[in-house]
Parts: sequence; structure tokens; C-alpha cells
Amino acid sequence: MRPVFYDLHIHSCLSPCGDMDMTPNNILNMALLKELDLIALTDHNSSKNCPALLRAAEGSGLTVLPGMELTTAEEVHVVCLFPALENAMDFDGYVHERLPDIDNVPEIFGPQQILDWRDEPAGLEQKLLINATTIEISDLPALVRGYGGFCYPAHIDRASNSVLSNLGFIPPECAFRALEVANPEAFFADGRNQAYKEGYAIVTSSDAHYLENLSEREHCIHLDTVDFEGLAKRLA
Repeated sequence: MRPVFYDLHIHSCLSPCGDMDMTPNNILNMALLKELDLIALTDHNSSKNCPALLRAAEGSGLTVLPGMELTTAEEVHVVCLFPALENAMDFDGYVHERLPDIDNVPEIFGPQQILDWRDEPAGLEQKLLINATTIEISDLPALVRGYGGFCYPAHIDRASNSVLSNLGFIPPECAFRALEVANPEAFFADGRNQAYKEGYAIVTSSDAHYLENLSEREHCIHLDTVDFEGLAKRLA
């Protein structure tokens, strides 16, 4: 195994409230500047900027996974990761049909910009991506596996849109093997919440909506291979 420095929860300018500087090439270059080994693009309820980032990253030495931060029917945020772009985009189509038909309001949430690999405009997402889908959390792990991926609850220690804040517990039927904790120092301080540390793999990522918020070279996981398969062995 080798140490791998990662950030598995990054938003682009496609996400509501994502900064317009969060373009594929800017994300790539910031990750390279911070000497990360593995990142994932996880926009709210969409993977439509993953094609651009994966192409931009070709030959860079940085491993990029296509993903999504899905909002369940219970308004719980869940990180979903996939082995290949085709899987992610098929899942994207499924999720898009399960978002409410509510238009984005660019003046409030931003334009939800889709870009190509050169950071040139390629379209706008019309549906408001911040809304909850109709997908229930109990159904999500099996659904994501059907598309070849795996998933885990995002920022469980936050006061909103987390599995603990919204449900009060982690549904056992989901059989999650990993949890994202935004601030592990506080969450596990004084011996608190040790059951989560003992029962799950814990990851910490940036949830960056701004370039400066991408993780530094500080969060490390040991993997056999720096790719989806290596990560899935540890987290799925």
C-alpha cells in the first residue's frame, strides 16, 4: 500500500453557489499545486462537468474520479463515486429525471455552468440542482452499485443536510462502509462518537465551492492502487 493524499468532495461552477472560478482546469491546477494524488468532482445532483475535468486531467498524473453529491428525498447529502465516466453519466441521467421540475434562478444560485475541457461554456443546467431528489437513502446504495459505483454519507457532523442532523442515525439497511466527517478533530474530541470511528472508514474532504478551499496535502488514505478499484477496496 502507498499513502494517497486526496480530496473526494469538490464542486465546480455547475453547483448552485459554486464559484465561477471553479472551472475544470482551475480545479485541476489547484489540486496539482497542492500536490494531491486523487480527487473527485461531486457537484450537487449532477455529473455534467465530469467529462471536462477528466479530459483536462489526462496526462497530468492526477487521478480524477467522476462523482456526484446526491441529495436524497430526506435531504441528506451523499457522496457517490464511479469507476468511469460512462457510469457517472448514466447515473446523472437517472438522477436528473428524479429532480423536481423547478428552474434555476441564476441571480440567487448562480448560472449552473457546464464547461468543456478548455473551460469554454458548453451549456447551462436549467433545473435547480440544490433540490432534493425523489431517491430515498435506503434505496441509494444498491442503486449506485447498479451503476458500478459506491456511496457514503457526506459531512455527517454538520447541522444541515447530513444523515445525523436529518435522520438522527445511520440507517443500518444502507450498509455504508465509510462516512465523511468534515471536522474529525471536533467530532471525535474527548472520546466522543468513537462508534463511528470503530465501525466505519472515515474520510475528510473539502466540500470546496471555492478554489482556495480545496484540501491541502493533509488527508491521507493508504491504497494498493491510486484508482477507483483501490479506493473501493477501502471504502466500499
